[in-house]
Amino acid sequence: MVAFGKRLKERQVQEWQEYYINYKLMKKRVKQYAQQIELGTQDRQHVLKDFSRMLDNQIEKTVLFLLEEQGRLASRIANLGEQQDAAQQEQEHAIRNMSEQREAYRTIGQDLLKLLSFVEINAVGLRKILKKFDKRFGYRFTDYYVKTRANHPYSQLQQVFKHVGLGAVVGALSRNLHDLQDLQGRQGSYLSIYDQPTLPLQDPVIISVKAAVDRLTHSTNFLNFLGQHALIMQEELPAPTDENVDERYHFTSLVLNLVNTFLYMVNTYIIVPTADDYSMHLGAAPTVCGIVIGAMAVAQLFSSVYFSAWSNKSYFRPLVFSSIILFLGNTMYALAYDFNSIWILLIGRLCCGFGSARAVNRRYISDCVPLKIRIQASAGFVSASALGMACGPALAGLLQTNFKIYNVTFNQDTLPGWVMTIAWLIYSIWLWISFVEPSREFEEDRKTEKSQKSNAEDSDALEKGLQQPLLITSEDKVDEDADQDNDDSEEAPEESRQPATSIGSAYRLLTPSVKVQLLIYFMLKYVMEILLAESSVITTYYFKWSTGTVAIFLAGLGLTVLPINIIVGSYVSNWFDDRQILLASEIMVLIGIVSAFHVIVPYSELQYICSGLLMFVSAEVLEGINLSLLSRVMSSRLSRGTYNGGLLSTEAGTIARVIADATITVAGYLGVGTLLNITLLPSLFICIISIVATCYTYNSLY
Repeated sequence: MVAFGKRLKERQVQEWQEYYINYKLMKKRVKQYAQQIELGTQDRQHVLKDFSRMLDNQIEKTVLFLLEEQGRLASRIANLGEQQDAAQQEQEHAIRNMSEQREAYRTIGQDLLKLLSFVEINAVGLRKILKKFDKRFGYRFTDYYVKTRANHPYSQLQQVFKHVGLGAVVGALSRNLHDLQDLQGRQGSYLSIYDQPTLPLQDPVIISVKAAVDRLTHSTNFLNFLGQHALIMQEELPAPTDENVDERYHFTSLVLNLVNTFLYMVNTYIIVPTADDYSMHLGAAPTVCGIVIGAMAVAQLFSSVYFSAWSNKSYFRPLVFSSIILFLGNTMYALAYDFNSIWILLIGRLCCGFGSARAVNRRYISDCVPLKIRIQASAGFVSASALGMACGPALAGLLQTNFKIYNVTFNQDTLPGWVMTIAWLIYSIWLWISFVEPSREFEEDRKTEKSQKSNAEDSDALEKGLQQPLLITSEDKVDEDADQDNDDSEEAPEESRQPATSIGSAYRLLTPSVKVQLLIYFMLKYVMEILLAESSVITTYYFKWSTGTVAIFLAGLGLTVLPINIIVGSYVSNWFDDRQILLASEIMVLIGIVSAFHVIVPYSELQYICSGLLMFVSAEVLEGINLSLLSRVMSSRLSRGTYNGGLLSTEAGTIARVIADATITVAGYLGVGTLLNITLLPSLFICIISIVATCYTYNSLY
């Protein structure tokens, strides 16, 4: 992995080099501050004041150059517009010059792309140095700096992060190119793009500019927002698609990974409507359904780690192993009825959890799918999960029958197990026939190439050293030391840029902002699991709902996922900052929890349904925004390897589900009548803590 400072330098436009923020200089200054504080020669206030002044100067330099370049682009567009108006007076002259004018506009578009890249590189560099400062000194400097600068009426920080003014240049360029295209197509009779907003210009340069603007502003559409749920981390400075990754991509293999995700989510939720009835038939209390449902999550805590490690070597073998384990686990779940054994039931569910290959599905998309379609694949991953979550309970509601074949019982309790057994058998056959294991030869070639490059650099350095004079001046010595200090920075050692090698090393990379986002993820998964897992027991006790009615309720909740994500991803996330939506969603979850408590007698179906819907929908909105922010504030070292950001979020969510299911079972011993309020109390407590923690780190989520 190339150091961030080197990647930053490689992406710079050479003639603009002096106008970029000096990332290496600021990193060197952070190192000097650390040494000064350690020696006691500087105090905290001086460090904060000096570093703030340095940041202000760097940002001002960048912003003034940005405004100057914007003016030049605007002037060029205005001059071309005047030429276009003059040329249209003579029809023949206008047609002859159309192609020249179009190329001139496209040249401006290419220069605009360079300017957008300039802004993006500076924004990323600024975020990195702020994170580095906070991590090195343990200060909340980012919170202070963003709060004082971003909200100021003369904010220059807004220019860097919000590219104020560039939108007008993009609009002018788009309109003029559209006018040229329409004039040529209609021979002089045309409408403006403002009269035809549903017919966007498809010129390649405009498409590239729009993509750059969307990436820069973090604006999103439905696919982008949905893809964020998968927490498949992208590069901070997006690079051209790696050709080797394209060679590894196989469409059917991607589909098989998505089908695996879908079936696993169906497998998770298909038993929820009948788990309490199954437990009672085997002689246990209905609230033991919490353990039955949670057994799968307990096993997933361990399976996520070994599947993530296994995917470093293969994708096919772990998927085959997953299918076999899930086949056996569902068979045991179904046979537990005739053996009248709660232990066989629990072991079967544990086996299903040990077959969770979601880590493999994520890694396949991250490592093998080309960058240009990775966001669509990520959205497919989340859509498959949401669809499986809805189909599981719905399918359980259809399996209302009772018969025997050769003394094997098929009823509403056992049929979910038998259906999933057949599904995993068919999937295994399809997997064996169609999956193509991606080649890993290019990784070895890349390592060899890297080694050869390193040897060549060493040889060049040796030759360069032999050509140096034996005596150098003191000025040369100072310059050389400065260069070495820049090169031998804290990012320079190769091991410091390697992926985390253990849960402990991954945890040490977590900043306060990341920890808060993981806490929020824990909270929302806990709330959703409490709502879903105890729904059958609660609705049977209070409202006498049948299994079919519970299945319809749960399926209805699952079906809200995609419509809500469409609304939030296409509209809401473009109107408000992610951190604003995050805090608002947490508050809505809190309102849903409070409104669900059994205080008013009698407890009505309307109260339960409305509060449950509010909790679930708010948690779904919160999940997308939370994972979007998590991918931005998390260290780049957690984007690859076994112990990656996706694994950490999965573990946090799985632990939440395990604790929630255990809470249901333990609370059940106090009586079903008090189950609802007792299980909602921890949800209320955790939600309040997460809101307080969000407010504490709010400005660091800029």
